[in-house]
Parts: sequence; C-alpha cells; structure tokens
Amino acid sequence: MRRRRSGSARGPQETGCSPAPAARHPGLFLGAGLGTLWCTPMNVVFLSPHFPPNMWLFCQRLQAQGATVLGIDDAPYDRLRAELRDSLAEYYRVTDLHSLDELIRALGWLTHRRGKIDRLESLNEYWLETDARLRTEFNITGLKRDQMDRIKRKSAMKDVFQRAEVPVARGRVCLTEAETRAFVDEVGFPVIAKPDVGVGAAKTYRIDDAAALAGYLSDRPTVEYILEEFLSGDLFSYDGLIDRDGRVVFDASITYGMSVLDAVSGGDMTYWLERVIPEDLAAMGRRVAAAFDVTERPFHFEFFRLPDGRLVALEVNMRQPGGLTVDMWNYANDADFYRAWAQVVVHGTADIAHERPYAVLWAGRKRERTYALPHDEVMARFRDLIVHHERVQDVFAAAIGNEGYILRAPALEPLRAAAAEIQARAG
Repeated sequence: MRRRRSGSARGPQETGCSPAPAARHPGLFLGAGLGTLWCTPMNVVFLSPHFPPNMWLFCQRLQAQGATVLGIDDAPYDRLRAELRDSLAEYYRVTDLHSLDELIRALGWLTHRRGKIDRLESLNEYWLETDARLRTEFNITGLKRDQMDRIKRKSAMKDVFQRAEVPVARGRVCLTEAETRAFVDEVGFPVIAKPDVGVGAAKTYRIDDAAALAGYLSDRPTVEYILEEFLSGDLFSYDGLIDRDGRVVFDASITYGMSVLDAVSGGDMTYWLERVIPEDLAAMGRRVAAAFDVTERPFHFEFFRLPDGRLVALEVNMRQPGGLTVDMWNYANDADFYRAWAQVVVHGTADIAHERPYAVLWAGRKRERTYALPHDEVMARFRDLIVHHERVQDVFAAAIGNEGYILRAPALEPLRAAAAEIQARAG
C-alpha cells in the first residue's frame, strides 16, 4: 500500500490509499487516474467547470495541490477540453444545471463514491445561490443559504455598509409607483434602476427625466428593482483573495474607463490595473471584507470616487471579476492566481506575488464597428505591448467587446495611448 502526503479540510495529514472502484452510474464518468490507486485528500466539487472558459484552470490547479476534483455539469464528457478531463477524478453529467433534484442526486452519488464533500464551488455569480443551497443541504463548508441575502441583494448590502459606517449611495427597493416617485422626489434626477438581485448591467436603466420615469413605470419589470441616486465620479474596484483566516493574501484594483452600463449601451470598454492601489481604497476594501465576513474566497468590491475625493461603496461580489481580469492579474504580477486560489482552498492560505511590477490594460472592440486600424496592424504596431489577444464569447461581448487586447508595460500612459488608437473608429 502506497502512502503520500495530501491536503484535507483539517490541513495536511497522512491518508491511506485504495484502488478506485469502477463507476456504475450512467451519468458518471471517470477521469484521470482510472485504474490507478487513489488517496483520500480534500474532495472538491466544481459546478460547471467547463464554463466560463477559464474554469478548467481552477480545476487543474486544485488537482495539482492534491485535491480530488469532482465535476458536475451539463456538457457531454467527451466535449470537455482535454486538460479539464485530466483534472477531474470523476464527472457527473446532469441534463439541467437548474434542476436542484438532479444536483442533489449528483452530490449524493459523489458522496457515496468519495465520502464527505469538503468544498463545493463554481466561482460564478450566476450559480452563487445554487452553490449555497447545495452546501446547506450537504453541510459543506462555505457560504450557506442564510448568508445569501446580504451578498446578493443590493438593498441588504447597503444595510451591511451602513452598519460598518462605509459610505454608500442612497437607494431603496420601490415596489409601487408611489414609492418610486417618492424616492425620485427625495434624490432628484437622474436615478439608476436595477434588479435588487442581478448580475451585470444588462437590465439596468438610467432615468433622466419625468418622461423616462413614466416609461419605466409603464413597463416596470416584474422582479424587484432597487432605485439608487446617480453618482458622478470614477468607478474603481478593490479585488483579491482572502484566506481561511480572513487575511487578504492578494489584492488588486480595477480602474474603469467607462461603466459597464455605458459599455452595454454601446461603448468600447477599456479598464486597467494600475501598479499602486490608493491607500484609502485598500483600507475601505478591507473594511468591507471584514464587514461581510469574507473567508476562503476571491472578491470584487465596487466603489465610486466622487469629485471631492470621497469613496462611496456600490456593491460587493463574492467572486473574481469577470472577463479576463484574472489573467490580467497574472500578467501584472508574473503570478498564478489560479494556483493561489487552489492553495487557499486546500491548505488554507497562499503564497502569491502581488507587487505589481506592470500596469495592465484591456481594450475591447465591437464586431459591428469598423476601426481605423485593422487587427493585423494593431498586432504589428503594438507588438511590444500586447501580451494577449482573444475573441470573446458572445455572452460576454456586450460588456467587454467581441475581441480584446491585453497590453502590459511598466507605466500606464503608453497603454492608454495605444488603447485610444486601437479603439479609434474609421472615417
């Protein structure tokens, strides 16, 4: 009998090994290690490991840290990329990821096969509540159902901000026309209306005057909407990774060239990572993390900096930022965030460089536009700055563009100048 050192929910310990039995369930497949000996390290279920496209990297790094990675998804096993298949000890295909009954059966089967599930994660805002429901059902460490309101509902977030004495935009869930008009009378035009629970800005409205308000009221969405005062300022984020003991082991900050709402409305998105995080932003971000009791998770907190310099909190997201931001973190630090996250999950903390020797910028372009510089010329002209180019899947394109370029340099100014040329329209 072989023995090796491996991680567990209680930290590294010696575990016994035994032959992996064959799968007998028609919805379940064995991945890497079929026919070999297997140990009993931490069992980590990854929900929807094939989408978004970079999720396989989190699974691969988990396996490299000694975790047994168990996938649940609705994609056929043979259509998963080879690197993902090689990272999964087992894979359970469901017909519908929205079916709680199917997911519970899948987890029950994996528990029968592998023993107690130590962690369950998707790292995806869309599945955050599903993750919490399954953790609650199976008593898995992590965010549970009773914690969802304060991290999913923008109205509940405001309560946490206020209790922590973090400045926040005025806002209120308005269920009736009278409540809506009363709030507008209180804060004045313009106001922003967005789902109290929602992802991104696809269903967010800016209401500038009485006519726009009447239009919104006449076709008010059926889900609960929160109205917020409009704030004029620059949009920033404070992002990073918190270990099992609540320590920030990695941090970064995004500066947005425009809001996601403006990008969805037609603008070409530019955002960047500067080398230095303002001290007041880092301090407020850590205060927010403490107020929300964040542990063992990546996070993405959004703030406005008002013209007078004050910071105002907008919302929290208990996952990494979207798009290719994680890859931008890696380029900025010559680091591996995917590995650091896996270290936190398996070992409780991580070692990752975050001195930020480079500024990094994303410049997106839309398919329906004609630009002054064709792609080949962009790649030739800025070959010393561009570290990555990617065609973006359509589901993400409204916000960040159908294609984008990641640029890197020791200083930000040449990156912004290059982005202006990359996004310049023809004619």
